[in-house]
Amino acid sequence: MQTPISLKSAERQAFQSTFADGLWDVFIGCFALQFAIAPLLSETLGDFWSSAIFLPFWGLVYLAIWLVRKHVLAPRLGTVSFGKARRAKMRKFSMVMVAVNALVLLVGFLLALNFNQIPGFGIASLFSLLLLASFSLAAWLLDFPRLYVYGLLLFVAPLLGEWLYANLGFSHHGYPVVFGIAAGLIILTGLVNFLRVLSNHPTIDAGEV
Repeated sequence: MQTPISLKSAERQAFQSTFADGLWDVFIGCFALQFAIAPLLSETLGDFWSSAIFLPFWGLVYLAIWLVRKHVLAPRLGTVSFGKARRAKMRKFSMVMVAVNALVLLVGFLLALNFNQIPGFGIASLFSLLLLASFSLAAWLLDFPRLYVYGLLLFVAPLLGEWLYANLGFSHHGYPVVFGIAAGLIILTGLVNFLRVLSNHPTIDAGEV
């Protein structure tokens, strides 16, 4: 005999299913990719513009995700509207993430002012902790468990990059390598999940005999 599912549990499962298609994984992977490419651009664009140039890139990726959801996934999975509690949680998540990003920018500015006075592993450790805390908080607020794994992956990246820089002479503190690999793994995970959703949920026309 099946146990009845409460409305709250059903909504939670529906909300978690919005992350099953892998598109947010792709977006997160593109975010991580910034830390692999920006150091390579800093010599010509400077530290500020090498990061700011990614803002329109994120906008294009977000637009692509929205279009794919609307025109590719919606015909297969349908759409769902969430209740007030879930929408309030999403607003809370947005406000927390704005505060976290502001803190990251502030810390980055302070580190830039004292860059030569702080050991490389000190900067890498602080960066790692900020990434881990941000992704863990997002995973908790969004009920998105894979973000814990991504947080751990990105936590390791700056520390490993600094080790490669200090011991093996990798350029740019090893960020192009470690963040490039991390971004590739996250994007690949997203693409695999996306293709799995497409194969498991054909359109009505495609499913007709």
